Amino acid sequence: MLKNVAAIVLPGAAPFEFAIACEVFGIDRSDRGTGVPAFNFKVCSVRPGGVDTKTGFSIEVPYGLEAADSADLVVVAPYQNEDPVPEEVQHVLQRAHARGAWVLSLCSGAFVLAEAGLLDGRRATTHWHYSQQLASQYPLVKVDENVLYVEDDRIITSAGTAAGIDACLHLVRRELGAGVAAAIARDMVVPPHREGGQAQYIARPMSLEGCNTLKDLVIWLGENLDHEVSVAELARRVNMSERTFARRFRAETGTTPAAWVNAQRVLLAQELLESSDLNIDEIARATGFGQAVLLRHHFAKALNVSPASYRRTFRGTVPVPVG
Repeated sequence: MLKNVAAIVLPGAAPFEFAIACEVFGIDRSDRGTGVPAFNFKVCSVRPGGVDTKTGFSIEVPYGLEAADSADLVVVAPYQNEDPVPEEVQHVLQRAHARGAWVLSLCSGAFVLAEAGLLDGRRATTHWHYSQQLASQYPLVKVDENVLYVEDDRIITSAGTAAGIDACLHLVRRELGAGVAAAIARDMVVPPHREGGQAQYIARPMSLEGCNTLKDLVIWLGENLDHEVSVAELARRVNMSERTFARRFRAETGTTPAAWVNAQRVLLAQELLESSDLNIDEIARATGFGQAVLLRHHFAKALNVSPASYRRTFRGTVPVPVG
């Protein structure tokens, strides 16, 4: 059960990313009737007192590192400091992982985890600005700069800024269920879930960036995934020849119409598996795959896990209704 959360703040911390942990885990929402528990949230550092941030002000930290020794989750705020990572911090993180606690880094906090050896041989990510440095400085880390967050063996690393929100909500959903994650997300006015691949639980957001002439069509496709549409029909909708449309669609989305639709159908299936009681046949029809065998095929191909296994994982360990 995710109950005790400790956030480690070191000199040079980024206030925005640090505040994400405070927002998700530090606010008591237990009296709102949404099923969100009250987390025991503590901010700690090598020693209590003021810790300078990268923006010129300091954070008053009330606890020393001993607060992290009983945490179910240890969050590491971004670390942008030329000084070595304190050995005490490395040992705290190593002990946390060894006892089965979750460890989550926000943005450049991945460097702290890497210095502690926790990312050796594992997939990880960080802000794209630092990804090459992370890969060069720690060659044993399998750095992926094209994702929002990565989960590997109870260690979660996130990309920059708002990706930290996705990583934190992913963990909440993983431990406490989709209902709790959705309730926190509603309170924060953010999406409760951005798509995740299951082999390493890697998230790839659906983006309309780059969709200039086809933006309205892409939105329409996303809203009508249960309909079968041909390239010819789509081309007519935007007054293009089929050849021009196919070329433009790939240029603006990076893939073919069929591949794009399949990816969005898998994403919708993920959401329904998390938040509904529909069976596999019903989800296959609702997502446009039609038959359960096709849903299973495309789901496993995209995420390396079956729909049933995904539902067992992401319905959470505690079933909580959506408030």
